[in-house]
Amino acid sequence: MIYHTEASLLQLSIHQAGNKLLDEKYVLSEAPYEIQDDVLEKLLKQYFLTPFEKTNEVYRLYHPSDDLGLNEVYHFVSAIFDDAETFHANSEQLTKHLYDTSNHPKIKSGELYVAYFEQLQIEGALHKAVGIFKSESKEPYLKVAAKKNKYQVDYEEEAINIKKLDKGCLIFDTEKEEGYKVAIVDQTNRNGDAQYWVDEFLKLKVRNDNYNQTSNTLSIYKEFVTDKLEESFDLTKTDKIDLLNRSMKYFKEKDNFDLDEFAFEVINNEKGIEAFKTFKSTYEEESGNMIADSFEINNAAVKKQARVFKSVLKLDKNFHIYIHGNNELIEKGFDERMNMNFYKVYFREEQ
Repeated sequence: MIYHTEASLLQLSIHQAGNKLLDEKYVLSEAPYEIQDDVLEKLLKQYFLTPFEKTNEVYRLYHPSDDLGLNEVYHFVSAIFDDAETFHANSEQLTKHLYDTSNHPKIKSGELYVAYFEQLQIEGALHKAVGIFKSESKEPYLKVAAKKNKYQVDYEEEAINIKKLDKGCLIFDTEKEEGYKVAIVDQTNRNGDAQYWVDEFLKLKVRNDNYNQTSNTLSIYKEFVTDKLEESFDLTKTDKIDLLNRSMKYFKEKDNFDLDEFAFEVINNEKGIEAFKTFKSTYEEESGNMIADSFEINNAAVKKQARVFKSVLKLDKNFHIYIHGNNELIEKGFDERMNMNFYKVYFREEQ
């Protein structure tokens, strides 16, 4: 989680980044932008930093050769952290690097903002950070002003909505040897048309810590239960919900994950256990992201994943049944007279 209540915006440089493939140019500003308005600084911090409030996943800068010095963003940002006087010059280099990696026809031109913050909090600690943000989407806005006894309406045809940051990253001045802590936002390339921001410009990899180990294990188990198990087993929806509930119960009650223990306590079926381990191995091979057979469980990751673990049976548009425990207390049947399915639920008392 990233908090910015104490953050200050120390420096800001604004440049224009075009699409190299479309022969659009980049334009560099001559000097950093001087912010002399407290309201403007507040709005800029809102625009740049608010989208990161719900960001939990942390990345690292890397290079395929394993030589971090060859990662251009790492090189220029490190120079800023070492000497803040080089901020603007390195913001220009970051713009040129972004331009050189903009080789997809769907990449939009836009303003590139490079910002230098202090007192920005990540994972409970305050750090300096370099922010790199790109605005690609423009919207028309109306401006209404009252003058004497009438109103005057004006408009801005291509304005920026400060509640919609297109792309952004925050690189924190900590854990330099491992590629820094990096948080990202990318609202415009969710369909995968142009992954240049993450893969080409920043060159990021997921930080493989306990948070990601916990999150990824729960994610692949959920996919395994909801999509793969029924290929080999005759499972009802209540069976699937029960398996998901048992996995969440395991992660909430245990301090450490152990693959064999988890498989025995949650799946408790020899063929199912073998299928899950095969599914996990396939995921690791295809994604290149290894998940350890044992790790310390991260409670923040469990809490986030719990939001997407469904424990609800939706019956037509009339009823929802929430299943939180023993699935043996619910039975499914078919009523020939009504020509409809039914569920029978056992309970001791109403609450």
